[in-house]
Amino acid sequence: MNAAEQANSIEFASKIAAVVGLFKAELPDLRADLKPWANDPDTRDWVDPDSIDLGFHFPGVSRLFQCRSLLVQIRLYTDSETEERRVIGLDLAGFDHRGKRWGLSTIDNWAFTGEVVPDPTCRERLRRCCRQVFALFNPPPI
Repeated sequence: MNAAEQANSIEFASKIAAVVGLFKAELPDLRADLKPWANDPDTRDWVDPDSIDLGFHFPGVSRLFQCRSLLVQIRLYTDSETEERRVIGLDLAGFDHRGKRWGLSTIDNWAFTGEVVPDPTCRERLRRCCRQVFALFNPPPI
């Protein structure tokens, strides 16, 4: 679900803003998009209400990242007892004018897939962003 629609409390809006800050700290050229999904019936059928979806766009095609835009889908689980929302995984995808070029899922083995993948340093930067998102939403118990 678009991040803008998930920002339904100050606490959650703050976490979404922090995620944007994490990615922009690692990749300063990015421009954030809190509404990456179109608001049409076909798209709505595919939207996951238990996710936060953000888009990020480079100023042009990034040679190092092998894409023009990133889609970040943060998958959530809501604890029925505490109503606390926790991250269970992230899916990232890189796109250019030809469509999806590569993907990364933290749910599996954190490996990049696709016909092209980002440069090794860039892959590590994206993995670091993912680890920081986990830490933001799933702090260690006190």
